[in-house]
Amino acid sequence: MLEEFLRRSALFDLYGALLTKKQQKCLSMSLLEDYSLSEIGEALGISRQAVHDTLHRSKQAMEDYEFRLGLLARRERDQRMLGKVYDELLALETKDEAARNRLLERLAPFAGREDIK
Repeated sequence: MLEEFLRRSALFDLYGALLTKKQQKCLSMSLLEDYSLSEIGEALGISRQAVHDTLHRSKQAMEDYEFRLGLLARRERDQRMLGKVYDELLALETKDEAARNRLLERLAPFAGREDIK
């Protein structure tokens, strides 16, 4: 369940701009504001079923974009590779620890690391 939510959120970050305004609004309310189908429908003046259908079509569209473009898969692969570089740099013994730490700090956000060890 959490993995599905995180995937939908990541897809929305990457492909949300390619969706219709109505799809964007429904997904934003669902994913970012945690509105129920009924709450979204009430806010937008549409039925609960229309919200469900819009969310379903939106998810399908984003999965289709991912199938065709592969941006999420590429981002995840790049982050894994940068994580390995980060780990190797962290393990590297050097006389200039300050320079190593500056590199680690700059690389950390891209490698999915919070801080240097």
